[in-house]
Amino acid sequence: MKLTKKLSIIVLSVTTTLISTAVITNTYNVAAEAAELVKNGSFEFDPLVDPNDPNVTNPNVTDWIKSGDPIDTSLTKISNFPQHDSGNQGLSLGGFVNLSYISQTLSTQPGQKYELSYYLASVDEAPWLDNQFQTFVGENKIFDQKNISFQPYTQYKFNFTADALSTELKFGNVDKYAFLYLDGVSVKAVPEPSAIGGVAVAGLLGIWLKKKKAIR
Repeated sequence: MKLTKKLSIIVLSVTTTLISTAVITNTYNVAAEAAELVKNGSFEFDPLVDPNDPNVTNPNVTDWIKSGDPIDTSLTKISNFPQHDSGNQGLSLGGFVNLSYISQTLSTQPGQKYELSYYLASVDEAPWLDNQFQTFVGENKIFDQKNISFQPYTQYKFNFTADALSTELKFGNVDKYAFLYLDGVSVKAVPEPSAIGGVAVAGLLGIWLKKKKAIR
């Protein structure tokens, strides 16, 4: 009887390990499959120097659309001040008269939840402090802050649920005296809880109950 009990415990332990591994592996695979929706979110696709003028930094930003007064949008440029995990470049936001915008349309699935994240830095300091930064997802303004004082690259995260097959991601900015910097823009689907994982857990519980009854 004791030998049978020990063997049952060993079998149960092996089964538990295998099922637990299956649950963890399945969850990891679901998370790993979340594709990046933002193109050129680290602003690495363009050279630092403007190909048309070697004396200035590059105002061209591949995959992004600028909008606003040309005097402001011309100052949205590729920068050599990156967030350290996002490559060698970032985006300098230097429009100083009115709000200007940079946007990109993402392919989304209605009803799917997504996570938006990005890094924002400011080199502004009082008393020369007059800036504003906005974030829009579709028609919704999800972030709007004025007078962002000096800060290193700081990560911001937001969750949203798509309601169409395409969703516009847009950032608005103005800085009267200095610069804001943007980098590491990312949008990924938030994985749903694994159905397979739930079945495995339920199966594990059933096996454990049966084994417990058998060794009594």
